[in-house]
Order: sequence, then C-alpha cells, then structure tokens
Amino acid sequence: MAKRADARRNEQTLLEAAAAAFVAAGVDAPVRDIAARAGVGVGTIYRHFPTRADLVVAVYRHQVEECAAAGPALLAEAASPHAALVHWIDVFADFLVTKHGLAEALQSGDATFLSLHAYFLDRLVPVCADLLGAAVASGEIKQGYEAVEVMHAVGNLCIGAGRDPRYDARRMIGVLINGLRVPPPAAAG
Repeated sequence: MAKRADARRNEQTLLEAAAAAFVAAGVDAPVRDIAARAGVGVGTIYRHFPTRADLVVAVYRHQVEECAAAGPALLAEAASPHAALVHWIDVFADFLVTKHGLAEALQSGDATFLSLHAYFLDRLVPVCADLLGAAVASGEIKQGYEAVEVMHAVGNLCIGAGRDPRYDARRMIGVLINGLRVPPPAAAG
C-alpha cells in the first residue's frame, strides 16, 4: 500500500534530519537530536524506523538514490557531458565524505547492513558509466575507463578528507578528472 503524501513528506524530513545529524556527529548521533532537527518527537522516528540500523539504512539508501538521480538530471542540464560528469563526481564525493561512521557500521557484521554495498554499486555504477560514455562519445574524455575504477579512485581520494588540513580531496579529484580529458590538439606551427 502506498504511503500518503504527508507520510512521505514526514519520512523525507526525518531522513534529511538524520543525514544532517550523521554528518555532524556520525551514525551514533542521539535520536533526540535527529528528532529536534526534524521538528518531531522521538516516538515519530521510532514509528518510521524501529531501530537505529533501520534509520541508517534508510538514510544511506535515500542518499544513494539522490546521487543516482543526479546523473541523468545533470546530463540533461549541463553544458556538456564532461561538465555533467565533473558535477556528478562532485555530488558523489559529497556523498562519500559525509559518511561519518558509516564505514564502521557497514563492517559491523549487522545483517541489516550486508546488502548496502551491493545496492550502492548496483545503483551508482550504471549512472557513472552513462556519464563516462556520454563524455567519451562527445570526444571530451579518453576511452578505456570503467565506471567502477573511476568510482574507486574517487573513493580512495576521499579517504581522510577533513582529517588533515594539508590534504584537499577536491583538488586531487580535479587532477584525476583532468587526467581523463582528451588532450587538446597540438598547435600547428
């Protein structure tokens, strides 16, 4: 049975509040803080998400879906496929660097989290592949790069973001993206 529009809005508000709390304090953020951010009582959160694991999974899936939806939207709106790819990788990097504590939760052995990595790959690898394919077809980037390897590279560059002020993950992601570009033709002369 489909949820009523107001129930969907309430759940959306809870997911956004939980995501903000997780960014600020990690996945162990107190439920009362999440409720306060959402402007609801703690009981409302537990009605929607009976356990913390249910809430973490819902937030993670919601954010994966937002990242997945951004790809086609950016491809339709951007000035070029390369511009769409660059913007999507920025969205993807935001997703990765705001997962305080999620990596530990995913590796906790909790059965609730076991399918999330596969879900992440199933939803986001095709989006990245479509963006890469469009940028290759437009002649803006070189052929021969797989979406999963680009995503792994971005993920690896995001490790440690925010922990060392001397490390700028965005700058290094820019180096990676520039390395995908087709070099400009040599000047005649």
